[in-house]
Amino acid sequence: MPQLTTILKNLKTIAIWAIAVYLAAGIALYFVQDRLLFHPEVLPANYQYKFDVPFQEILIPVNKKVKLSAVLFKAERPRGMVLYFHGNSANINRYAKYMPNFTRNGYDVLIMDYREFGKSTGRLTEEAMYEDALLMYKVARTRFAPHQIVIYGKSLGTGIASQLASVRDCRRLILETPYYNIGDVASEAAPIYPYSLLLKFKLPTNEYLPKVSAPVAIFHGTEDETVPYASGIKLKAHFKPGDTLFTIKDGEHNNLSDYPFFHQKLDSLLQL
Repeated sequence: MPQLTTILKNLKTIAIWAIAVYLAAGIALYFVQDRLLFHPEVLPANYQYKFDVPFQEILIPVNKKVKLSAVLFKAERPRGMVLYFHGNSANINRYAKYMPNFTRNGYDVLIMDYREFGKSTGRLTEEAMYEDALLMYKVARTRFAPHQIVIYGKSLGTGIASQLASVRDCRRLILETPYYNIGDVASEAAPIYPYSLLLKFKLPTNEYLPKVSAPVAIFHGTEDETVPYASGIKLKAHFKPGDTLFTIKDGEHNNLSDYPFFHQKLDSLLQL
């Protein structure tokens, strides 16, 4: 009996320590989640962009303190505009190499840096991302009608693009490597936490997609280790007739543009 008492006491101690470690790790996760999710590269205000295709830098004022840094890449004879919402790292410089995918198809491309990225100022929040996306759309509408505007999201930007397309008309919504929602991706890495309570950024693409009236197309690679393919294909449950999922066999998170199939289908979508 004394031996059993000792065993139970030890088990109780282990359980207390396990709970303490679980709670401590959860608290730490809550406070560092922004740094885990976002990897911005800040640029000085006087930084000069240099790209191989024609472009115009645009500063979009939000208020007296906050300005969004954006770049308009120009097609030779534009018949529309792509609003491009980029991923969670670096800044516009990293994504400029993808802009010819659109300009050669006759689309101008407007891409902005989120707050705290590049030369954009202000505090980054989920609500701010949605508000800033609306400002992007407002700029596009000064040049083109809704049926000439394509909303495009890559990785993190897919949630923002989906939200915008759920509240504004557009020609088409295209999502590259999208997630069901941020909690769905986080649960793949550490499934033991209640992410609905922990996450500051939820970006519920699954809630926005059913509200999108425009045609939706998704590109996702089967070997995506950042946003699992399984998370992206769950969005098919919210497709309406005419929406499409293009699967890139062996495609990873950042190399879909290396596949001829990707360009074939993207070119086709942009010509429709």
